[in-house]
Amino acid sequence: MKDSHYDVAIIGAGMSGLAAGIRLAHFGQKVCIFERHNAPGGLNSFYSMAGRKYDVGLHAMTNYVAPGVKGTPLVKLLRQLRIEREEFALCPQKQSRIAFGPRGETTLKFTNDFAVLDAEVAAKFPAQAAGWRRLVALVRTYDDVSLDAKPLSAREVVAQHISNPLLADMIFCPVMYYGSAQERDMEFGQFVIMFKALFLEGFARPLEGVRVIIRVLLDKFRSAGGERRMKCGVQRITEEQGRAARLVLDDGSEVTAKHVISSVGYPETMRLCGPVHTAEADANTGALSFIETISVFNRQPAEWGWGDDTIIFFNDSDRFEYAQAREQVDTRSGVICLPNNFDFGSDRLPEGIFRVTCLASYERWAHLPEEQYQADKQQWFEAAVRSARRFLPGVDDTVLAAAQVATDMFTPRTIKKFTGHLNGAIYGAPRKIRNGRTHLQNLYLCGTDQGFLGIVGAMLSGISMANYHVLQSSTRG
Repeated sequence: MKDSHYDVAIIGAGMSGLAAGIRLAHFGQKVCIFERHNAPGGLNSFYSMAGRKYDVGLHAMTNYVAPGVKGTPLVKLLRQLRIEREEFALCPQKQSRIAFGPRGETTLKFTNDFAVLDAEVAAKFPAQAAGWRRLVALVRTYDDVSLDAKPLSAREVVAQHISNPLLADMIFCPVMYYGSAQERDMEFGQFVIMFKALFLEGFARPLEGVRVIIRVLLDKFRSAGGERRMKCGVQRITEEQGRAARLVLDDGSEVTAKHVISSVGYPETMRLCGPVHTAEADANTGALSFIETISVFNRQPAEWGWGDDTIIFFNDSDRFEYAQAREQVDTRSGVICLPNNFDFGSDRLPEGIFRVTCLASYERWAHLPEEQYQADKQQWFEAAVRSARRFLPGVDDTVLAAAQVATDMFTPRTIKKFTGHLNGAIYGAPRKIRNGRTHLQNLYLCGTDQGFLGIVGAMLSGISMANYHVLQSSTRG
């Protein structure tokens, strides 16, 4: 028979929930993670189809630093979770670029060596070089992990240093696409987190993708004595005297816990607390969602001249608009990912993979009849791929078609179904709850809506909230 009382109950087996569980179990806490779906990983999971495994969410793991670099988020994460660096088997990117204009006429290249981007900005925007250096100096010294920092507009802060709107948009494009839940702007602390993660640190991935990271986390949690219940979601949190008194599970059974950590998002957690909190949840529900196309080829992308760039952030318009799509999909901007173009050494991916991500509208996908839904997926798959190919060396359509062996695409509807995120909002609520506190004394948030971004950020969020609300409080108690 399953236990019904825990020191800590964690809602959601995503990166932050798993990291929180590992940290707590290391210190003797009796921990159980409750996950509605059959696969762990949350927003960064994987699935199998026709014998192939596809990553969900992972273009690249940000915050990469070379061995020996001290004091960075990746190093802190490994130390706190007692993970050896080699276990993640991270392979660095080759290079990436930001490409603006109808066919990417203005570009900024960057690698895991910040000096490359620094030189690119100085060469392409010489009049902005001094302001750029001031902005970088501010980013380097800004306390982006403060739990009580006053919110600032990133657009306003950046505008104090960068006067050229094209350069400003080119800086914001990758940072927003990889972490912003807010339309057209970001909170400056979040901007700093992503700027460091992408530009001052960098990109990497394991050869086998995100399942390597998940496998390591599951092994650490299991070996530390943690319990995990899959296909076992939480349908309601019962409140008594200002505390989360009981968790009612999907099967109607109940469990109790001294502490509850929710990784499923702020509005989603508020809705678990009952109808009285619905308005509060709706007021802080994100509107930004995406589609992503995946094309699999029986040839390596390098054969078509696509072998240098790992990630390409593109925008074809005069200004970059990061906002909810007016149509089902906004193909004016997006992200191209070529997973083959990491430095895997003597290894390589067996097939060529080409992924395109664009902003999308949840409402325009959510309620379509199935036949219309499938037809629209095909239409927008082709539109997104066509838009993205403008920013790559040209390849004849018939050559690509002959080499293509599989495709898939997910929509905002897919995201909502498999993550539970309202509106299919991958980056969650626009207003983050940095200290993780809720209206209940023993219910805390971690993950997307606590505000540390990216895969490494999500894990650090779980660790930080476990330390701050459970381990420190037990020490004080």
